[in-house]
Amino acid sequence: MVSVLTALLLVLGLSLLVVGVVRLAFVPSALVFEARQRRAPTGPAGYGPLFAEPPLVSVVVPAYDEAVVIENCVRSVLRSDYPRYEVICVDDGSSDDTFVRMEALAAAHPEVTAVRQENAGKGAALNTGIAAASGDVLLLVDADGLFRPDTITRMLRGFRDPGVGAVCGSDRPVNLDRVQTRLLALISHVGTGLMRRALDVLGCLPVVSGNIGAFRREVLDRTGPLRTDTLGEDLELTWRVHREGYRVTFAPDALVYAESPSTLRGLWRQRVRWARGLLQATELHRSMIGRTRYRAFGIYLAYNTLAQIVAPFVQVLAMVVLAVLVAVDGPGSLPASWWGWILFLGLPLSLGLLLLAVLLDRAPGDLRQLWTVVLWPAYSLMMTFVMLEAARRELGNAENRWDKLDRSGTVSVRGLVDDDGPGG
Repeated sequence: MVSVLTALLLVLGLSLLVVGVVRLAFVPSALVFEARQRRAPTGPAGYGPLFAEPPLVSVVVPAYDEAVVIENCVRSVLRSDYPRYEVICVDDGSSDDTFVRMEALAAAHPEVTAVRQENAGKGAALNTGIAAASGDVLLLVDADGLFRPDTITRMLRGFRDPGVGAVCGSDRPVNLDRVQTRLLALISHVGTGLMRRALDVLGCLPVVSGNIGAFRREVLDRTGPLRTDTLGEDLELTWRVHREGYRVTFAPDALVYAESPSTLRGLWRQRVRWARGLLQATELHRSMIGRTRYRAFGIYLAYNTLAQIVAPFVQVLAMVVLAVLVAVDGPGSLPASWWGWILFLGLPLSLGLLLLAVLLDRAPGDLRQLWTVVLWPAYSLMMTFVMLEAARRELGNAENRWDKLDRSGTVSVRGLVDDDGPGG
């Protein structure tokens, strides 16, 4: 047992160190992004240089059994300071009173339209909403998302020129009532604060987040509708945007707050679904991988395939081999002290990158959750086994299910909902 745990720590340490070094290589690009943002033109009235006047924005909200959160979501959009928008709510055959609440919102607010369809999945619900929308820009969000008043305006600033087809906003956890959600709130900055900025500059941003993503309608006319046979409809659509020759940009100040998984079971199910979505998108777009025809994005897909799909299998194999070696030869070559293990696990490098990411996201208050980083190695180990489970399900042709999180309606961030509203 001791030898197995030692081997796990060894592989985990090497993995964290390699990931940290790779992320360190992205730091210069993230800093370039910040420099560009400071001198970027905002266009007339601050809506972005691509638009001579504010375009009509259609906010499309698909929902399945989202009665707990749908009202707060729509009301947060209705508090927007942007002058031209509509909200298209699509109920995907919910078994609760989600559609009743949508209808009440539509009756009270002319900007809101409520549509109901038979249960067909998130991709189909989004397609229904897009078909019912009138906007030049389609803003696709999840039913638990909470907008700030300036979210729409800041999203539009991401459309910096005609070559930009889609913009990814920045999502942050809203339910900071559990140790797990506090950890996720902290470490998610590495992805949003650091990696999205760097990948924007490199032209390789691989996903427009499903809970805060904007697309020009003319771009969606070229890519076609969202697929209904994949669990990663947002990821797959983003790759099609790249395939059509458009760029994807990041709008770091366009914030939406949404629920993070509050249980290990919920986290496992969500991450397995995401991993299956990645496997499906990789299969569908395997012709793009490593192809310079798709500029830097094709090269990035080759790296992404190795890092996200191949590496977990190598890590598990290494764990087995090292467990045997340690059992036979003993752990004499491994660090003998806790400080040695801390250095070996690459924690100083990881913490340094995390601090930079938090500063880039201008969220120093999240450093109050710094004590949760002791769980970061365990989270990383869990993500390794997530890909193995996703691959097992794909090989077994497991059913594609929406499999969304169970919502709690918890809102830990002040000012996002009415004090007397639900979920406050």
